[in-house]
Amino acid sequence: MRWPMLVVIMLNLCGQPAYSQVVQEQDSELTAVIRSGLNFLKSSQAEDGTFSIEAGPGITALAVTAVLRCGESPDSPLVQKGLSALETFVKPDGGIYGSGRLKNYETCIGIICFVEANRNGKYNQVLAKAKEFVTGTQYGSAGDSTSSDVWNGGIGYGEKGRPDLSNTAYMIEALIALEAAPEDPTIQAALEFVSRCQNLASPHNTTEFASKIGDGSFYYMIPKEKIDPSEDEERYSPNGGIYGYGTMTYAGYKSMIYAGLSQDDPRVSAALKWIAANYSLEKNPRMGSAGLYYYYQTFSTALEAARLEQVTDAEGKSHDWRKELVDALAERQGNDGSWSNANSRWFENDKNLCTSFALLALANCQPEVKQNNE
Repeated sequence: MRWPMLVVIMLNLCGQPAYSQVVQEQDSELTAVIRSGLNFLKSSQAEDGTFSIEAGPGITALAVTAVLRCGESPDSPLVQKGLSALETFVKPDGGIYGSGRLKNYETCIGIICFVEANRNGKYNQVLAKAKEFVTGTQYGSAGDSTSSDVWNGGIGYGEKGRPDLSNTAYMIEALIALEAAPEDPTIQAALEFVSRCQNLASPHNTTEFASKIGDGSFYYMIPKEKIDPSEDEERYSPNGGIYGYGTMTYAGYKSMIYAGLSQDDPRVSAALKWIAANYSLEKNPRMGSAGLYYYYQTFSTALEAARLEQVTDAEGKSHDWRKELVDALAERQGNDGSWSNANSRWFENDKNLCTSFALLALANCQPEVKQNNE
């Protein structure tokens, strides 16, 4: 559903310069779309405060984080019920998870949520233990730069199992939310794993896959076993490279920014070159509709973290990504204020999940976020 643009005729009451009419209209559309999404989540919250609890506590944490970032009061019934529900998933080992295998995902998302709600230090102890839990599951040892294991520094679903870029990116974001410095040994070890998930040969990536595609994109995980490209032509190139795709490239890009790399670092510039060549708000590049709303959320978080106001594509066209993202999500919003994906991969046929991702993406388009980046 596309919401009509309304013209705001008031001046900014906080002493900031008035927006131009174009920006006024954009912000009015953004406000309307966010409000409708918030109303949907208020209507879909279960009596016990959870959202889609059959999928574990992660969606509840995403939803509460989203509504807080979109301006909902920490004292609102939705937030208070959601936080109370999330507290029941805090485990003696410090993790914040359910009964499934997504312990690190859920704990990292829970950390970000409790940080957002930690107005008076209420969750300090919970957050300290959760940090210990997550950093304790990092593969290898933080600061071990001599390891030849390609998995070293990464984070997987739980324990010290097979790491992947998605879990690792969430861990880095959670540590940054906890105000860890970019030079934190855990983050720097994770950065080395992130670098090895990039299609780019460098001193930081000497894996067998580094130069086979070489386009600067990022992929989900590093195989250790011998691969047969003919068995999965969507994932592997004919010469045995691993194709990168949208969500993972933005996840890798934002992780490098959080870890303190500058825009002129070859890894960062190669990622941005791929982003420019594959700029899209119609699809998750190389994945189509799969994981589309996770893509929107990662896309916006990465570009906001990098303080990029415009993205210039491969044809030289400059894109106001915030305006285009608001328009794209307004077009896709349902009449009930929700978002959902007809492609059910990664549980995105769930309205609560997609709506939470969409609102998190829209939160990065709010005027105060733009002003803070100037």
